[in-house]
Amino acid sequence: MAGPTGMRDMVHIHITDSLPIQARALPYADRVEIRFGRAFPVALIVDRAALDRLAGAIQTGRDELDAATSKGPEV
Repeated sequence: MAGPTGMRDMVHIHITDSLPIQARALPYADRVEIRFGRAFPVALIVDRAALDRLAGAIQTGRDELDAATSKGPEV
């Protein structure tokens, strides 16, 4: 669904190697909270059942990035 600017409604978080990341279990909710940043933190809440899928999606993206960079620039 597009917002008033015509762009899709999506939250973007640019994660760098210097961005603080903290994870903690929320056992009462059977979830994990992953916090990004300190001053204006963003939290990603992940159900236990979705943890493997999230880890798999991150691994797939990393594998694709590695494959793309190992091929070198396309001419």
